[in-house]
Amino acid sequence: MAARRSPAQAQAQAQAHAQAPTLRFRPLPAAISALTMAAGLLCGSALVSPALAQTAPSAAAQPQANTADTALHAQIETRAKAAEARLIAWRRDIHQHPELGNYEVRTAKLVADHLRKLGMEVKTGVAKTGVVGLLKGGKPGPVVALRADMDALPVKERVDVPFASKAKGKYLGKEVDVMHACGHDTHVAILMATAEVLAGMKDQLPGTVKFIFQPAEESPADIEPDGTNIWGARQMVAEGVLENPKVDAIFGLHVSSGIESGKLAWRSGPAMAAADQFWIDVKGRQTHGARPWGGIDPIVVSSQIVLGLQTIQSRQVNAMLEPSVITVGTIHGGNRMNIVPEKVEMMGTIRTYDEGMKKDIHARMKRTTESIAASSGAEATFRVVELYNATVNQPALTEKMAPTLKRVAGDGNWMLAPKATASEDFSFYQEKVPGLFFNLGVTPKGTDVTKAPSNHSPEFYVDEPALINGVRALSNLTVDYMTMAQR
Repeated sequence: MAARRSPAQAQAQAQAHAQAPTLRFRPLPAAISALTMAAGLLCGSALVSPALAQTAPSAAAQPQANTADTALHAQIETRAKAAEARLIAWRRDIHQHPELGNYEVRTAKLVADHLRKLGMEVKTGVAKTGVVGLLKGGKPGPVVALRADMDALPVKERVDVPFASKAKGKYLGKEVDVMHACGHDTHVAILMATAEVLAGMKDQLPGTVKFIFQPAEESPADIEPDGTNIWGARQMVAEGVLENPKVDAIFGLHVSSGIESGKLAWRSGPAMAAADQFWIDVKGRQTHGARPWGGIDPIVVSSQIVLGLQTIQSRQVNAMLEPSVITVGTIHGGNRMNIVPEKVEMMGTIRTYDEGMKKDIHARMKRTTESIAASSGAEATFRVVELYNATVNQPALTEKMAPTLKRVAGDGNWMLAPKATASEDFSFYQEKVPGLFFNLGVTPKGTDVTKAPSNHSPEFYVDEPALINGVRALSNLTVDYMTMAQR
């Protein structure tokens, strides 16, 4: 790919990190389409394209920080830089040893051991393999939660780096290759480094920090076929992760191939879509393929249903309110070319941002499915499971913390992100407490981000110099939220 770095450029960039190991990367193969995951779920990242994103102007003048704030900011910069070599080493180690959802045993141990060395209260086994660390500051104040997801994907890596994954795992009972194709290895490493930064400032923190290392954001490897079990963030919330002590605000980030390395992107309000999974079963009457009039063809009926579903968005719902997506991802029916089968099964995903529109679309899909089938003498059943709700950045919190993100990113290095149709279970935290979820670009500068391998691709690539900006962002959000609460 023309925009990919040459080996000499990669080596020079790696050497720029004084303590990080120097590596030579070969140019990566051309980008391929993002891998479609089983059950139509959930890329947990907001992929931002410059064709859609509005690059922000220079940050407006920020409110005057007091001397104490400035001193804390300076400490963050010093401590983050000191932790950068370990940050990259952790990321490479986790990347080389990826684990699927609810099986993040090695990763959880690495995290728990690190938090204990930092002197935190640590709880393990939360939502199966989750880890929660509690850092009590030297002064009273609010409780801030920071979240990182730990799970990898059933993807075979094609990135030519020395720490590439060769791991195997079990997904739905089958052996698969495993890769951190969505960047969760970077999320864990960033939060581990953030924990180190803030633990070193413990006595000066006016509040408490809860570090949440979450399993199964992408869904568990042992997910129930109907998707009705709970996992990840929803299960952590159910087990009380936001209580004792009660969390006042939560922050999280996701790396994105659609943003240039080191840049930050966010938006207020609905930022990522809700994800629902649906099933449609169409029952006809089997007959010989040479005499279709002797039966009821569920394949033809299913084809009509697929087309009918697309009119819901184009002709039925108010397109001026919010965008939506209905995708039929699988169709299974028949086993021989000259037999009209009795049954066809379909499965797909629905993406929405508005709760009222979501319920309306569900009702319209059921009516469309059943009515089209009935018109041909067939029978159809429609059912839906609501998997992840829309990720909504609370406007008040976003407005309050945007100056922090702008200051950390620097002029010209942040952008207002468009809505993403990908989904994130960070939404379940935001339904309980105010939350802000933002993106960190990881595609090398000078690369055309529209052509970079996307999250979930076997060629997904992370430009490691970007990661320190994730540490700086999470650390500064925590400190600024706490100090603002004191005023």
